[in-house]
Amino acid sequence: MEVVGLLLCLAAVVLAWGFLWVWDSWERMKSLEQAGLPGAGSRTLLVTAHPDDEAMFFAPTVLGLARLRHQVSLLCFSSGNYYNQGEIRKKELLQSCDVLGIPPSNVMIIDNRDFPDDPGVRWDTERVADVLLRHVEAGRVNLVVTFDAGGVSGHSNHAALYAAARTLHAEGKLPKGCSVLTLQSVNLLRKYLSLLDLPCSLLLARDALFVLSRREVAQAQKAMSCHRSQLLWFRRLYVLFSRYMRINSLHFL
Repeated sequence: MEVVGLLLCLAAVVLAWGFLWVWDSWERMKSLEQAGLPGAGSRTLLVTAHPDDEAMFFAPTVLGLARLRHQVSLLCFSSGNYYNQGEIRKKELLQSCDVLGIPPSNVMIIDNRDFPDDPGVRWDTERVADVLLRHVEAGRVNLVVTFDAGGVSGHSNHAALYAAARTLHAEGKLPKGCSVLTLQSVNLLRKYLSLLDLPCSLLLARDALFVLSRREVAQAQKAMSCHRSQLLWFRRLYVLFSRYMRINSLHFL
């Protein structure tokens, strides 16, 4: 029975790899924009809470938007100074963004006591919203990308970004033509299925779906490897098994 189970698992992995290969080929051939996404040349602002969020959670979106020829900028709301590593993590963030194709001039890091890297501190929604709106208006942003209410990992700082974006959207304060796209949180099982989650991601409702090719997966892993101060053993396992290193499904507000 154990041998049969092993063979079934091996077959599932082979089928998944084959599916990904077909998906990659199809993605490369597509000329149409994904549902509702603004077109080439659009200015997209990725909004994260900590250095490493851009690689750990959003790499498929960043690289997918690059395929669509978006101009991607990053607004990171903290330096990740929870363990007094803020200066190190700022440098790691710039290195990671360079791997992902975001130039240093497009990376903005907020180092403010109002937004500490601390899961026990709830950031003030109005203050986050004010800062976010200033950057959206200054950058003439067409698309904001951030976490959903679950924040992928449940981190309160992630959820605070969603609350601020939702507030701006609900109150009609965003500039005309600016949309908000949120990264879908999934349950723990799906989170660590890696590319085996692809069938679920394809079948379930979403507004945008980005799946990385094998080359792009290596690029995402290289970006994550720039965050050397954070690469503890469990994060190395995360890089290998998390769907978020390969697949992003997103919803519009």
